[in-house]
Amino acid sequence: MSDDRPVAALDRAALLLQLVPYLLGKGEVSVTEAAAEFEVAPEQMRAMVERLTVIGLPGERGYWQLPHDLFDIDWDLLDRDDVIAITNTVGLERSPRLTAREAAALLAGLQLARSLPGFGDSELVTGLLSKLARGAAAAPAAVIVAPGPVDGVRDVVDEALRSRVAVTFTYRAPGAEPITRTVDPIKVHIANGQWYLQGWDHLRQAVRTFHLDRVSEARVTDIPAVHGADPVPELFAPADDEVVARFRFPREVAPLLSDYLERAEVEEADGGRVVASLRLADEQSLKRLAARRGGEVELLEPAGARRAAAAWASAGLAQYAHES
Repeated sequence: MSDDRPVAALDRAALLLQLVPYLLGKGEVSVTEAAAEFEVAPEQMRAMVERLTVIGLPGERGYWQLPHDLFDIDWDLLDRDDVIAITNTVGLERSPRLTAREAAALLAGLQLARSLPGFGDSELVTGLLSKLARGAAAAPAAVIVAPGPVDGVRDVVDEALRSRVAVTFTYRAPGAEPITRTVDPIKVHIANGQWYLQGWDHLRQAVRTFHLDRVSEARVTDIPAVHGADPVPELFAPADDEVVARFRFPREVAPLLSDYLERAEVEEADGGRVVASLRLADEQSLKRLAARRGGEVELLEPAGARRAAAAWASAGLAQYAHES
């Protein structure tokens, strides 16, 4: 907002709404400093402050009847030192009270937020929890956020984030062998009730997203997290080196493939069958899926996935032939 042009009526109203909490927070502030903060001329700031003294709580028939029903300022301080100080406020102490149920819901949300790595000891969250407990119209019900199976993993990630070191863990993707991953943790998300870790994967040399339910044996390392401040993509954005695998199966088999279908694009095919397309970092990770379903799941592409499944099945058959 320019200092040398008049302030429009709507702008004045918006500025006044912001001005009162600003002045209360400052206690005392010079007209020049306040004008610079709100990007108006000092004369305009003085006019807005003086206008406050005719704003207040309406009495009967819409008229203010008592002096304490209006905002007031220290006029001597303003005229003598060009300093603004509010001496009377109206209505601000009459804050709405939360019901016990509303307070309990907010307390549960804050406790969940406090479990996020990096926020556990936040003074802001602790202060809000205390204020909510005091500010309810009635005592809120005791709220307990039950620990989940990934809490231990989050604790390890939290420690790694604070120490700025990498974390190592065993990761089991659907249909794939468990593999040890070392990751510079960057960010933890919760989406659709599931927890995810985004970090720089030392194996893939890129940022990857890990489902924390599939993480085990997590521990902090002494490896500096060089990439701990790297930007992260959207939570479910595809990685550059991922491939698209397509597989076909009977519709009635879908409940058995839920782990794979969570992020797959599914389309109907002929004969009561379904085709799913799924992005994967390892094209061989579907070999177990195809081999374990007794021919009900057919890998369509990529060719590497088909070859891996065929080799897996052949190796299994060879073992049976050897035993007989």
